[in-house]
Amino acid sequence: MTAGRIISQSISRADLTAMAEAQFGDWIKGVIDVSRGIMAVGGDLHADDEALLLEHGSRQQDLWGINLYLDEEGPDWIEFDSLINIRPGLGKRA
Repeated sequence: MTAGRIISQSISRADLTAMAEAQFGDWIKGVIDVSRGIMAVGGDLHADDEALLLEHGSRQQDLWGINLYLDEEGPDWIEFDSLINIRPGLGKRA
């Protein structure tokens, strides 16, 4: 199991790429706390990064899962596809 890490300041694409290569290859999972402006990356599952942020004071409603495709550019480098983003109580069923 790979533990995630909280990122609270800018991180280079090269650093993210190194983390990704050690895990999935050319992409990495992450969870953004939109309220606090921080993210967790590197967990095996979005739920792992989510749990890490919750342990460090984030609120569930502020967390959104992403995938970063580090070989891509523009809008193709980020994908908002995560099971933690499904929130029927907020009207987000898919």
